[in-house]
Amino acid sequence: MGFEGRVAIITGAGGGLGRSHALALAARGARVVINDLGGARDGSGGSSGAAEAVVAEIVALGGEAMANAASVTDAIAVQAMVEATMARWGRIDILVNNAGVLRDKTFAKMELEDFRFVVDVHLMGAVNCTKAVWEIMRQQGYGRVVMTTSSSGLYGNFGQSNYGAAKMALVGLMQTLSIEGARNDIRVNCLAPTAHTRMTEDLGASLPLELLEPERVTPGLLYLVSEAAPSRCILAAGAGGFERAYVTLTQGIYAAGDDAAEQIAAQFEAVSDRTGEIVPDMGAAQGMIELTKAQAHHTK
Repeated sequence: MGFEGRVAIITGAGGGLGRSHALALAARGARVVINDLGGARDGSGGSSGAAEAVVAEIVALGGEAMANAASVTDAIAVQAMVEATMARWGRIDILVNNAGVLRDKTFAKMELEDFRFVVDVHLMGAVNCTKAVWEIMRQQGYGRVVMTTSSSGLYGNFGQSNYGAAKMALVGLMQTLSIEGARNDIRVNCLAPTAHTRMTEDLGASLPLELLEPERVTPGLLYLVSEAAPSRCILAAGAGGFERAYVTLTQGIYAAGDDAAEQIAAQFEAVSDRTGEIVPDMGAAQGMIELTKAQAHHTK
């Protein structure tokens, strides 16, 4: 699985997962933009030192890389990063939206500013970066975009309402962009990693950290940005394990009339029955299933 001639932008690549992804892509021939604001885990501060250190590693190994310290929340700075990449290498094939922050608290104690900031970095940061490369990829007729989601978004996690909301929003973004990008061979996927990084260091002894190196996640990322990549996939990865998560829809029931609410309550087990569930091609599938049930009921 080679990446010779490909150009990749990886956000949050000054350490952890982003660094691992960048080193692996560079080792396989990609030219890599190492974007990292260099701030603390909560998003405060900033320095280009982390990005420059990863660039030095790649160059020392014979690869090509450039550092960038733009905040993904700054659309103008992101656009400047993309323009600098195009000026140097003339194309952008891969975007890995990996930058992130944590400001964990229970929802009862969380300030709205901390909620907004986490959503801004994870969701709007990915939007800013993807928007900046989208037309380039459309014109090339080729692109690979990965959103870094999380089990905290897919399934919830105590104290992470802001983080979970942002991470699940990225799944929704991926679902639509994969449809819109298909005609131009832009494939969009999500990676849900489990790894020991600065973002997860508070979990400490509760996890077997020696098994959770970021390098055990990166093979999944490499597949998602390869020429043979799928599209619209949520790939979970950690400790050498790889799984696929789906957003599914059950067949459900039909309920109408003054007692429809009571019918739903009485038949909620049937509503929840996963027999015959589907993974819809697009959102309209829900409406089609519901209309089919309604028409079947009225033609009895």
